[in-house]
Amino acid sequence: MQRIIGTRSLGLRAPIIEKGDNLEEIVFDTVKKASENHDITMNDLDVVCVTESLVARAQGNYATIEQIAKDINNKFKSDELVVLFPILSRNRFSILLKAIALSGKKLHICLSYPQDEVGNYLMDEMDLFNSDINPYQDVLNIDEFRKIAGDYKHTFTGMDYPSLYTEIAPNSEIHFLNNPVDSLKFAEDVLVCSIHTRNIIKRQLKEAGGKNILSLDEILNEPVDGSGFNKDYGLLGSNLSTENEVKLFPRDGEEFVKNLQKKLIAHFNKQIEVMIYGDGAFKDPVGKIWELADPIVSPAFTDGLKGTPSEIKIKYIADNELADLSIEERTSAMVDRISKKAKELVGKNETLGTTPRQITDLLGSLADLTSGSGDKGTPIVLIQGYFDNYSNN
Repeated sequence: MQRIIGTRSLGLRAPIIEKGDNLEEIVFDTVKKASENHDITMNDLDVVCVTESLVARAQGNYATIEQIAKDINNKFKSDELVVLFPILSRNRFSILLKAIALSGKKLHICLSYPQDEVGNYLMDEMDLFNSDINPYQDVLNIDEFRKIAGDYKHTFTGMDYPSLYTEIAPNSEIHFLNNPVDSLKFAEDVLVCSIHTRNIIKRQLKEAGGKNILSLDEILNEPVDGSGFNKDYGLLGSNLSTENEVKLFPRDGEEFVKNLQKKLIAHFNKQIEVMIYGDGAFKDPVGKIWELADPIVSPAFTDGLKGTPSEIKIKYIADNELADLSIEERTSAMVDRISKKAKELVGKNETLGTTPRQITDLLGSLADLTSGSGDKGTPIVLIQGYFDNYSNN
């Protein structure tokens, strides 16, 4: 029988997870029931993807705003603190700002403009373009900002984020700048709140004479008064749980994926891979927002998911090598061509258009799109056939 289906991604419904639940057993049972109830045949290199939220919830990896505030005061001793380049997000940052404000320090909240790191706009970029402001040099206060932006509200949330952040942290001033070094004029202590640019920004600040420069991954990188923590990412990857508590990015993920993999392989007798995934690495073309507000797509995965794909471009081969053949001949020739492709394809013309991203970034993005972020109730995703190509039948 000719194979028609290539890759497929299946969202699996799971129970509601709480602290202390045996997540390995729950995920295993969910995959097992899915295969039995829906007649799914498990194959070698199938991938079971588990959202980071499930892992963190089962671990109970949470922290209160009081615990965060205490760590802020442990690590910053002066009375004023720069909060540099936070993203504009009620889910991701508003709760962290509430905790930082609880430290009692005067805060200098420095926002990049016209947008934050992941593409949330503070103003209409054409209003900025038509002004006499140089965004590469000019530092704006709130009044100067309002002259350009007015009461601009976020496209999706309807929020005026400068107003929201000022309400959350009354003992604060808002500044708008794009050169991180300019923030040093407001305070010696700087908490770098950007996600993917944090390391280069910290380097810039230190080379400019900054003394106590930390980033969000260095806050709650160890427990405070019994809190959760993440030694690698600290507060990065966290989001709002309740009005006074955050859920942190999961820790000890390697142990979880390896133990779950052993259970799956033992039961199905197939080489099944496992990964934990968070935000996908894709950008919304309408809202212009980059989805990846986590520090990494996959914090843990099994060994079979390392590396990047090695593929040739079917369209390129069809246009350049098979144009004069019949449809049957083209299909047969393509299957033969792919089955004999070289192991090393870097720089070859037949790879044009096949950007070699990390396998876990690709799979995690597919899983994130499949599970969604709302009420689908499918925090476990089974991906099949991803490592197959056109020659596999």
